[in-house]
Amino acid sequence: MSAYWVSRVHVTDHETYGKYVAVAGEIIKQYGGVILARGGRQVILEGGDFERSIVARFESVEAAVACYNSPEYTAARQHTIGTSVRHMVAVEGID
Repeated sequence: MSAYWVSRVHVTDHETYGKYVAVAGEIIKQYGGVILARGGRQVILEGGDFERSIVARFESVEAAVACYNSPEYTAARQHTIGTSVRHMVAVEGID
């Protein structure tokens, strides 16, 4: 069953966070993920001042979690520490 990463991000250090953005997409692709929304125009309907939203589709929750815990993505995430506030979940889709 498909699964989705859903992430909301408030960036506090755009320069350092940009290092994460530069590599994250390719890592997601390596683990079978497809980015459906990233950055773009959004209208916040409820909750918070998160100026970035990201949605990526994976073939399963297990695949989404494997990508998140992979050595490559773990290394990329180091550029998000202290540079952003992120809320991120892996949620099973409806097929």
